[in-house]
Amino acid sequence: MPGLVAFGRRWGIASDDLVFPVVFELFIRVIWWIGILVLYVKNKGQFVCTGGGLLHSYLIVLLILLSVIILALSAIVYVSMQGTITNPGPRRSIPTLIYVRTLLYVPELFWGILGAVWVSDDSPGCDKSVVNAVIGAVVASWIILFFTVVAVLIVFDPLGSKRQGYLDSHGDHDLESSESAQLMYRARSLAARVWESRIKLLCCCIMQEEDNRAAFSRIGQLFSGFFSDTDLVASDIAAGLSLLHQEQDKVEKTRDPEEVVVSPSPASHTREDLDVELENAAHYMQFAVAAYGWPMFVFSNPLTGACKLSGDCCRSRSPEYDIVGGDHLGCHFTSMLYTTGLQYRDFIYISFHNKIYEIPFFVALDHKKEAVLVAVRGTLSLRDALTDLSADCENLLIEGVSGPCYAHKGIVQAANYIYRKLINDGILNQAFTIAPEYKLVITGHSLGAGTAAVLSVLLRSAFPGLKCYAFSPPGGLLSKPLADYSKEFIVSVVVGKDLVPRLSIPNMEDLKRRILRMVANCNKPKYQILLRGCWYEVFGGNPDDFPTELESRNQDDLSLPLLAEQSFLVHRSPSYHSLASEDSPSHLQHPPLYLPGRILHIVEESTSRRSCFSEVKYRAVWSSEASFCSVLISPKMITDHMPDLVLKALNSLTQDSRFIFCPTTRNNASNLNVI
Repeated sequence: MPGLVAFGRRWGIASDDLVFPVVFELFIRVIWWIGILVLYVKNKGQFVCTGGGLLHSYLIVLLILLSVIILALSAIVYVSMQGTITNPGPRRSIPTLIYVRTLLYVPELFWGILGAVWVSDDSPGCDKSVVNAVIGAVVASWIILFFTVVAVLIVFDPLGSKRQGYLDSHGDHDLESSESAQLMYRARSLAARVWESRIKLLCCCIMQEEDNRAAFSRIGQLFSGFFSDTDLVASDIAAGLSLLHQEQDKVEKTRDPEEVVVSPSPASHTREDLDVELENAAHYMQFAVAAYGWPMFVFSNPLTGACKLSGDCCRSRSPEYDIVGGDHLGCHFTSMLYTTGLQYRDFIYISFHNKIYEIPFFVALDHKKEAVLVAVRGTLSLRDALTDLSADCENLLIEGVSGPCYAHKGIVQAANYIYRKLINDGILNQAFTIAPEYKLVITGHSLGAGTAAVLSVLLRSAFPGLKCYAFSPPGGLLSKPLADYSKEFIVSVVVGKDLVPRLSIPNMEDLKRRILRMVANCNKPKYQILLRGCWYEVFGGNPDDFPTELESRNQDDLSLPLLAEQSFLVHRSPSYHSLASEDSPSHLQHPPLYLPGRILHIVEESTSRRSCFSEVKYRAVWSSEASFCSVLISPKMITDHMPDLVLKALNSLTQDSRFIFCPTTRNNASNLNVI
């Protein structure tokens, strides 16, 4: 921070990001220089062959050129190691060194061409080791040049010239306010178009339909708005996340166990209720896993999954299999039979049709629990990811619910699609015609959990006895009145430090603010932070004692608003500026959304030491949405979301009957692992 400014534009790296890549190139250059020197000394400068004189001159100049390049690279590494993330002053000479290094590519390119010409024309008759050495030097030159071009393309910022132009104009206090506003508008519009183009490129295999284009545009605006107000580069975010993870671990280790306040159990949160819900959750999670089809079955059974499916996938189908839509080989349906233990006649409707806002689901009869079951698949394709990222709010008016009613736009659209299929196509009517005494249960994991929750809200008035089990649902889902309303019939299950139930736009804005605080308060260079962070993530140990947000909180520094923090960064870094500081705060544009229903939080039992192969023990607690108001950084933030691990945790709890009951906790984001 800030982004490196060179050649009249801003780039996607900072001046302290050059340490590791340049050290790697420096290592290659030194080995290369030593090899050429040994070759020259070994032949004592005498090359008796056709073109020997040219070869002699080639090696002498190559040694000199490599020496100059090594000196330039050493200077870049040394200067790039100076200062801190928010204090780039000691690195102000980096652009000049980059210009020098860029100029050295010209003679290197020319000498690479000269070496190639010598190898092709004058090498016959020369010692084979000499020829191979020259070939190696030529190849190495071209490889380095190629990867340099690739690196430039990677760090190229399409908005670099516009952003730098804005910063330059912002420094002109005589600029008319109307001109400044127009420049701001053009900058934001361009940023949105660039992000939209990036998303289209990533999703180039998706047909460009009208709904898709609208989704691309909305997501582009969301991303451009989120990233436009900081001058952070990717490595700044990585360093901030590493510091934040270590700070959170320090807070967890120093927390007083008596911080947790246990209140008398409400009627709806009895111990018996917890036991029943855990048993039901373990049962219905099998159906949420089955909705993923054969990919999850093979992933969960890597040794035997493919073999079990291979015999049935391409078998000729009986008429009953026509209920499967979008499953041409039958592998999805076969895996569902294995996972659920149901018979094919128990399935009423199965669809693997997948578009943006239209996700796969199935309807089946669960005779064990006497339920008509609707299971919705989670994210498994780029189309599903676009549905996830359509995170704007959309009105969801429900009769009997007072207050603002809105929910995640993409998930509301997906729930409406399934609602129309279930009601308008008569799928539920068909199921209840077969089993009129059964109750309705809706379940899903991840995106499927969010869709199942919204679908339950939509169907609640028609089916008052319905239940919904949402496994690892997205955090930014329902407004507060809808979340409170859903507590009557929805149970959300979250494992450990799962990232997805903590994902919402306000939470991500909060994470961004905390990263800014972390990098602003740390007085160590970035390369040290990243090295220490990698060691801590891989090998563990005690959190580092870098100055962090924890120490700053003790000094009451963190009571300053975000704009004051940004002002601090402006004074530390002249090229840093918040493009969003002149607009309304982001949280006003994106109101808070919450997890649905009652929240069942499953956490690992704390152990001082556990081997890699020992079995993990879990505990279950009733939690509240306040416990998921911030993102927890952990290596397990992704693995805790995986459906196979959620199923494993639930099965472990129901088999061991090791339930820990805690109905109410203090409203504190640090008590997520309440024991």
